[in-house]
Amino acid sequence: MTLSELRYIMERSQREGHKALFDEYCNYVYAVIINVLRNIGTREDIEECVSDVFVKIYRSYRDNELREGDLKGFIGAVAKNTAIDYMRKLNSYNRRNTSMDDDDFPEMASNVRIDADAEKKDSKRLLMQMVESLGEPDSTIIVQQYFYDRTAKEIARSLGMTPAAVQKRSSRAREKLKSLLIKAGIGREAI
Repeated sequence: MTLSELRYIMERSQREGHKALFDEYCNYVYAVIINVLRNIGTREDIEECVSDVFVKIYRSYRDNELREGDLKGFIGAVAKNTAIDYMRKLNSYNRRNTSMDDDDFPEMASNVRIDADAEKKDSKRLLMQMVESLGEPDSTIIVQQYFYDRTAKEIARSLGMTPAAVQKRSSRAREKLKSLLIKAGIGREAI
């Protein structure tokens, strides 16, 4: 959809224009946002961010801030910038809530193994690096499936694929990930 096509639809009905824009670019916006927030945000955070992106786009159109040019590029930039802002906000929130200066922070039990926890975190970080090394769309499929509990049908809709293609890619990606984990010497107990 071009900006001229959007203007034509919006002249007829603003509601139809909003719906057409959302239908056309929803999957693209989801992909951009998931790419930024997949390691830090919840599914609800991603949904909220997607909504905010479309509100910003609708406002930009209303305020005549959109110029002739690449509408997809503009939408991608708004999505990425909004997701980065959310990431910063979530990071800031997480840092404040884990401060050791808090009076309510419970005393650490003497049997807590900090070294084991650190090793587990390193393993999880390595796992995420391996998932990302699968490339797109495989890494997005794995993250959406196992971190956000999305179904193949939901993933297919967001990536513009068929559910069968998502299941096949997921199966292949899991096999590839398994061999990467074995090469790295990481078993289930480490994660």
